[in-house]
Amino acid sequence: MAISTGQGEEDVMATINITPFTDVLLVLLIIFIILASVTKEPKLPDAKNKDIVKASQIVVIIDDKNRIQIGSKTMSIQEAGPAFKALQQSTNNVYHSLIIKADPKSSYGTVLQVMDAAKTEELTNFGLANHIEGQK
Repeated sequence: MAISTGQGEEDVMATINITPFTDVLLVLLIIFIILASVTKEPKLPDAKNKDIVKASQIVVIIDDKNRIQIGSKTMSIQEAGPAFKALQQSTNNVYHSLIIKADPKSSYGTVLQVMDAAKTEELTNFGLANHIEGQK
């Protein structure tokens, strides 16, 4: 802001330059937009299945804490391979399919590790359980 001395010869413009203020606001807006997109977890889509698949005798449940349940036993990923081997030996390698019921908050890597452990024991057909449309 300018002050006039009263001599009258100088014409002083009394305006405020808002360009630096606008630049700062735009930079802050860009920072907030980037932070909002990074901090928000993406919503997983709801899967809808109209076809009912054949039931499998082997069901693996993975909860939101990445704990693995094969049958009635809860185990770590390192114990999954021997558990699949024991199941295959007890059934004389009859089954080749596996249904995985994974919580949407479980790690994608855990699901892949379970599938990899199952493949080593000749369980090669995988089904991912989801909500069947029209049922509870």
